[in-house]
Amino acid sequence: MIQGSCHCGEVRFQLDWRIDELTTCDCSLCAMRGALMAKVPETALEVTTGEDLLTLYQWNTHRAQHYFCGRCGIYVFHRKRAAPDHFGINVRCLHDVGLAGLPVRATEGASMTVEAPDPCDRWPGPRVSPSGA
Repeated sequence: MIQGSCHCGEVRFQLDWRIDELTTCDCSLCAMRGALMAKVPETALEVTTGEDLLTLYQWNTHRAQHYFCGRCGIYVFHRKRAAPDHFGINVRCLHDVGLAGLPVRATEGASMTVEAPDPCDRWPGPRVSPSGA
């Protein structure tokens, strides 16, 4: 089991998964927060304390669910838009995990469609009409 927590320690979680690859993403949100993540299946993540402190942020299609500690503001993990049965875990929140030497794969989020009815100008990607037209 790999243990993890936010900065203040109020949100704690554990992973029953072997981390063998790290990912980055160039979507507007991941790029701004400087995310370095590990992709794990939803069954591998268990929030052990502080679930009530998690704050949800969603944008664009609202399929991805980004969770932050409501007390210290640290991004801990998100349910992935392209793989909703997986989470992207903020590996900087993991305890006692050696990240050196793990391969880092860049994922392309900037080219995902923008489908929001009133998208922010700095959200990259092709625009799709919310009505489907």
